[in-house]
Amino acid sequence: MLTAVALALIVSPLPVTGADPAASDTRRGDQMIAKYFHAETVRLRDNCLADIESLDQWQTRRKIYHGQLLDMLGLDPLPERTELKTEVTGRTEHEEFFVEKLHFQSMPGLYVTANLYVPKNREGPLPAILYVCGHGQTKIDGISYGNKVYYHHHGSWFARHGYVCLTIDTLEAGEIEGNHHGTYRHEMWWWLNRGYTPAGVEAWNSIRALDYLQSRPEVDGEKIGVTGRSGGGAYSLWIAAIDDRIQVAVPVAGITDLQNHVVDGCVEGHCDCMFMLNTFQWDYALVAALVAPRPLLISNSDSDTIFPLDGVVRIHAKVHKIYELYDAEEQLGLQITAGPHVDTQELRTHAFRWLNRHLKNDESLLEKPAVKMFEPEDLKVFQQLPEDESNTAIHETFVSAAKKAVVPSGREQWEQMRTDWMDSLRTRTFRSWPTEASDTAPQEVFTVNREGIHFEAIDFSSQGVIRLRLYLAHRAGLDRADLVVLNVLDEASWNEFLATMRVGFEDELKDEMLPPPDDDAYLKTRKMFESFSWAMAYVAPRGIGPTKWDQNAKKQTQHRRRFYLLGQTLDGMRVWDVCQAARSLRTIPRLAGTPLWMQSNRRMAGVTLYAALFLPDVQRLDLYELAPSHRQGPYLLNVRRIMDISQAVAMVAEGSRVVIYDGDRMGWEYPNAVIKNLGWDAKQIQIRGLPDGNN
Repeated sequence: MLTAVALALIVSPLPVTGADPAASDTRRGDQMIAKYFHAETVRLRDNCLADIESLDQWQTRRKIYHGQLLDMLGLDPLPERTELKTEVTGRTEHEEFFVEKLHFQSMPGLYVTANLYVPKNREGPLPAILYVCGHGQTKIDGISYGNKVYYHHHGSWFARHGYVCLTIDTLEAGEIEGNHHGTYRHEMWWWLNRGYTPAGVEAWNSIRALDYLQSRPEVDGEKIGVTGRSGGGAYSLWIAAIDDRIQVAVPVAGITDLQNHVVDGCVEGHCDCMFMLNTFQWDYALVAALVAPRPLLISNSDSDTIFPLDGVVRIHAKVHKIYELYDAEEQLGLQITAGPHVDTQELRTHAFRWLNRHLKNDESLLEKPAVKMFEPEDLKVFQQLPEDESNTAIHETFVSAAKKAVVPSGREQWEQMRTDWMDSLRTRTFRSWPTEASDTAPQEVFTVNREGIHFEAIDFSSQGVIRLRLYLAHRAGLDRADLVVLNVLDEASWNEFLATMRVGFEDELKDEMLPPPDDDAYLKTRKMFESFSWAMAYVAPRGIGPTKWDQNAKKQTQHRRRFYLLGQTLDGMRVWDVCQAARSLRTIPRLAGTPLWMQSNRRMAGVTLYAALFLPDVQRLDLYELAPSHRQGPYLLNVRRIMDISQAVAMVAEGSRVVIYDGDRMGWEYPNAVIKNLGWDAKQIQIRGLPDGNN
């Protein structure tokens, strides 16, 4: 990770050409995905704020960007501002100030534990600071005292210098311990379906904290600043970007750009609360730009391994252009101190001075350091945690899923519903897809006839550096197939394909890691081709089979997280791969006009289902063990804010026959009801038991 280096090197742009980031090893998949993440990061970097040329243009765009950020935090629409139900549970005294131990509910059951620092000697309302904590959890004998305890020296300093300071606990590290690690640690990939990120909870809790501060008679509600470090640095930016009540912001060691996160790997050091779901494909300078022209000090140390200096400097440079449009360059600061990712006195001193300057017009030297004065018990809010808390499961409800779909009463209603769903899928789920399919012609790798089977391989470009292989098999000498079946393979199906085809074509498959041969499966395949004029095509989407990358569990997780930092999901881009595979099939002259079927298994069945929505000529889908809900995948950005799998089945069934092989045969009432109400052929959807006696 980068440390302090020459400024000329720090500010040099990420090259568009030249050496790509080093892959973790030399395998094809590792090299391919490293190049892909590099290329996508460059694209988003180059688009960020690039076309803003005037203040009028920025101010118009700013309104759009503000709404997009709320959406990406799961805050569009904003939740209802319900009663805070604030309760002060105790008070701790210091000779210069007192601390109220309190909690409020940012929404019913979502408790925010906090400490309010109030100077004793005051005349009239005072400026206030919202201090948002980083990940400094304090636990003693298994009891959480909140990260407000870890950072309490900040609140004490502000109170000793004429501020009211509200220090709030975070969701995960508070006295009630919620979850910041859904995708990082707990395999809760369905968070992506719901458009949920704990960053949204932290932003909402901060909005309600401002509501509380403005309700206090000791506070001048027109003079409120925000600061915090690490996670608190990120939350400082969320709240300053979305709420103009923040007059001054000092995010400390809490922001860097996509190059650092995606290419350099900093994402692997951060939990989910640090990131919005990047639906609109921003780089992070755009978040900071929304603070302009209010005073903003971007603060960092030079050897911070999770917020490297080069990315911080790049963000400052981009944001500076927006402050220039306001003629407010003096309102933007960049502070770099020596040291690692630690809450140092040097970082605190500059933050305090910036807030003094812009909230109190005070340029005097600081004489008192920020020192810790209390024990954890002095600041603890709850003696017993509330039974009605929703903190530990707020991810289930914070972002609402789409309402249960109505069964259309007629054709006109159905067409409107279908149009709305497709528009939302294009703009909120698959927005990151390329605007055009690759114009690179598929390339033949080999073609061979053996034992009565024609077998060939074709490489095609799905998306830039993502090159995939399409295999095709049919009876040797077949001039025209009755149908072609595209088999979309997951890892298990890929190995079954290799085990089958290596029996007759081991030399052609020698570059793959071949499992033991399956002679019975090969014999059945030969007999099928002898009996039917069918062509069977096989494709493994990115990350499977030939393009499989590092299988280490951590690397798999962090690559999937890189996708959503880029405004994508792995499954969503695999949908694109399937579409491109089907289009590549159509470039084979002898298959032009041949009826297309598709089939797949398990989560890849859901990927294939969604691909069929974007392909005009799929006659039939055979989907094995398709989950009736996105909770089990596929994981597609924001999809549950729009619809669920049953609606996708109904949409596909309008033009394609859908056969679902499901052991439970449950959960498909909606598409069947649509078929009945609209008078479609009842055979458009068939629910069958699993083959081989497994139903």
